[in-house]
Amino acid sequence: MGDDVLPVPVLSRDTLIFVQEIGEGCFGKVFKGVLKKENGTSDVVAIKVLKETASRQAEDDFMREVEIVSAFRHENILSLLGIVLKESTSRPWMVFEFMPHGDLAEVLRSNSRQFWKPVPGLKSLTKNSLLKIALQIAGGMKYLAAQRFVHNDLACRNCLVGSELTVKIADFGMSRDVYTCDYYRIGGSKPVPLRWMSPESVMYRRFTLESDIWSYGVVLWEIYSLGKQPYYGLNNEEVVKMILQGIILLPPENCPPFICDIMKECWKTEPKDRIIFNDVYDRLKKSWKEREGDEPLFPGTNNNNNNESNVITTRDSGKISCPRPPLFPVSPLINNNNNNNNNECNDILDADNYLAPQATQINEYIHPLPD
Repeated sequence: MGDDVLPVPVLSRDTLIFVQEIGEGCFGKVFKGVLKKENGTSDVVAIKVLKETASRQAEDDFMREVEIVSAFRHENILSLLGIVLKESTSRPWMVFEFMPHGDLAEVLRSNSRQFWKPVPGLKSLTKNSLLKIALQIAGGMKYLAAQRFVHNDLACRNCLVGSELTVKIADFGMSRDVYTCDYYRIGGSKPVPLRWMSPESVMYRRFTLESDIWSYGVVLWEIYSLGKQPYYGLNNEEVVKMILQGIILLPPENCPPFICDIMKECWKTEPKDRIIFNDVYDRLKKSWKEREGDEPLFPGTNNNNNNESNVITTRDSGKISCPRPPLFPVSPLINNNNNNNNNECNDILDADNYLAPQATQINEYIHPLPD
């Protein structure tokens, strides 16, 4: 693939110096490095390198990622600076801007009462800081949605933090090894981010802009819980049952009411009923403009780790609408069964890549949630 095909600079291997490894996945590694520029200056960068043992499919996926990411231009999306093309004895590389403070999940945890460890070069988080983080991620996702791009793995671990608390959405594909407890293998398939997935994603592996919205609601929960794992204290099988029974996360203690409202609108059972990223961004932007004096996070914060305290049953608006999640996990993906139980769910999208409304099909496995 030549440099006349991709809208991104093709770099020489000689211009890059590897400093240290900062992440590893099944098919590649990410290194902190230095990019030497023609004018004699240099930039600190992140270099994603495909492993020599990676398959041809992994290499094709790697180059497909280049094509996709190179088209993104947004202040809250990680920038691809260039690529190093494949040679006879080495695999291709991707070169990204370097975010010095690492992933957002770690930054949040370092500011929690349990794991207090100030991040060098970054001020301690405040209540306004959390709103700023949420707003930036919403802005990045609004942009991706406008490009009709579905992220599939939106989570704080896949957001990177730079100077002045700049947050950028990324997905190096390395999180599955670094955060192995956040991924779950359903029915022998590749690991998926279960705790961030919508009911239709769990049931049918359907990933759309609506499922990204669901994940964004979980990201809000991560932000305002200062990096706790969603459904902490529960194993993955229990989480599957809770998601399919309509049991959602309880907003963290002291979470602002307007953030709680957005979370609930992200977690509507019916995909078509969920809020869209444009509206999320507009609400958060309005709140940011109207913010008043800032406050530290710790005063009055309740860090209760009771396993039962982080979930609550929802009935959405109080009305019963079909189809709803079944009371028990019946998907072949969950049962590791290859039958055709998921034929009722077809991938029908509207012009904006959102799920188009479908006629209700009443089946024996669809039940209203109990009062």
